[in-house]
Amino acid sequence: MRAQFVLKFAISIPLVALTFAVFAQTLGHDFVNYDDNKYVYENANVAQGFTVSGMRWAFAHFDNDNWHPLTSISHMVDCQFFGVKPGGHHFMNVLLHTIAVVLLFLVLNQMTNALWRSAFMAALFAIHPLHVESVAWVAERKDVLSAVFFMLTLGAYTRYARQPSVARYLVVAIIFACGLMSKAMLVTLPIVLLFLDYWPLNRLERSSAVRLIAEKIPLLVLSALSSALTLLAQQKWEIRLDELSLSWRIANAASACVVYIWQMLWPVHLAVIYAHQEKLPLWQTIGALVLLLSISVSVFLLRRSRPYLATGWGWYLIMLLPVIGLIKVGALAHADRYTYLPQIGLYLAVTWGIVDLTRSWRRGREVLAVAAAAVIILFAWYSWVQTSFWRNSETLWRRTLATTKYNDLAHFELAEFLSKHRRFEEAVMEYETGLSIDPQNSDAETNLANLLLERGRTEEAVMHYERVVRLEPASALAHYNFAVGLHRIGRLPAAIAHYEEALKLEPGYPDADYFLGQALLQNGQPDEAKIHLEKH
Repeated sequence: MRAQFVLKFAISIPLVALTFAVFAQTLGHDFVNYDDNKYVYENANVAQGFTVSGMRWAFAHFDNDNWHPLTSISHMVDCQFFGVKPGGHHFMNVLLHTIAVVLLFLVLNQMTNALWRSAFMAALFAIHPLHVESVAWVAERKDVLSAVFFMLTLGAYTRYARQPSVARYLVVAIIFACGLMSKAMLVTLPIVLLFLDYWPLNRLERSSAVRLIAEKIPLLVLSALSSALTLLAQQKWEIRLDELSLSWRIANAASACVVYIWQMLWPVHLAVIYAHQEKLPLWQTIGALVLLLSISVSVFLLRRSRPYLATGWGWYLIMLLPVIGLIKVGALAHADRYTYLPQIGLYLAVTWGIVDLTRSWRRGREVLAVAAAAVIILFAWYSWVQTSFWRNSETLWRRTLATTKYNDLAHFELAEFLSKHRRFEEAVMEYETGLSIDPQNSDAETNLANLLLERGRTEEAVMHYERVVRLEPASALAHYNFAVGLHRIGRLPAAIAHYEEALKLEPGYPDADYFLGQALLQNGQPDEAKIHLEKH
């Protein structure tokens, strides 16, 4: 027993060292302007540190369209100790990821008693390039924090499965609830536990399937509550079915599942944003569906002789379900961070499968050891390079634009960064490039118009403000901005009309009311102007 403990401890040390070797560089990285601002340094409830009022807010409100109170609290704790200096926040992400890596190794070994396979899988999880996004991005704290609770849930469940008791089940439920309060993507974990019941826990040998399913009902209730809160929080981001049809969603989901498999094997040209394709090629959709169906049928046929394939494949598909786009789709077709926990299932199937295939080889163990080391070294190097692109917002967005096509969102985010750093002409160019890809983006049109107005290019600004009014005719702000531009170039009657429209849409709009009075006065209508100006 002591020898086993020493060996596990000895293996854990290089796992920790490997993880920090790749990700320690993030301690010198900046925040990025993609969600880090919303979750941390511009979030007043978080940036003030750990407070009672902050605790209440975390549980009682949605944080940027998510309900993840423990994640919000973890950001508050960081701010309490590190302020809004990014190095400490990055350190905590790396630390939590490292804890998850070691826990994965220990839990896999606990379930399978396969020490070196568990170590290899944990090493893959530690440094796979697809996981860089989850670790190097402060806003993805929810990934690494929920991963810790995910691993703890698996460990607690394994103890429960081997010696069931109410107390042990309660521990499983409490840890699982903490995971859901870190990130709702864990909602399918009860189904993953059913696959683990099949293999490697082999509980079907001593319990019926019905009993094992019934046993998960309390956990499924927690999942249902978390799902309801998540759907409520993200209502405003739901895209209507007539914009992205169900057939498109199915096609995109199938394609994404295959893309993730390919990226697991060949993780190059990675990016923080992959934009939607308006039309997916028919051959791509059919090919993806045929491949997924073929794998699923093969796994089913091999379920008795190779049960780990069923568990690994089921883990992968089930854990992807909440983010694959069948239920709700946001702005992304797929994302690297979505693979953070689902991909463990593929590691499991591939690792155990390769060991089985090479079992009869004369020097199979030596070959596998060399191959495993080569894979880890290669992926660690590429992850180190990929992590370096997260140094700051500019390096991130320029890398994204270098590896993707027609990425309007990346152009807009880069433009925002350049504008903030007073590199105005570059920012204008990025906004214009992004709008040539997506001319319907009213926020980008507004930002570009504001920038042009600030630079004294008023005529151009007015042109963009007018486009915003066409895109959002019911927006008081759009009419007000357009009126300000018209006012500056002396088109007073038109400016007055749009100030009035802004007030019609939002009665009592103070700025619109005041500047309407000014425009009326300049237009030779002092009596009408007095009505508005005397309020201020």
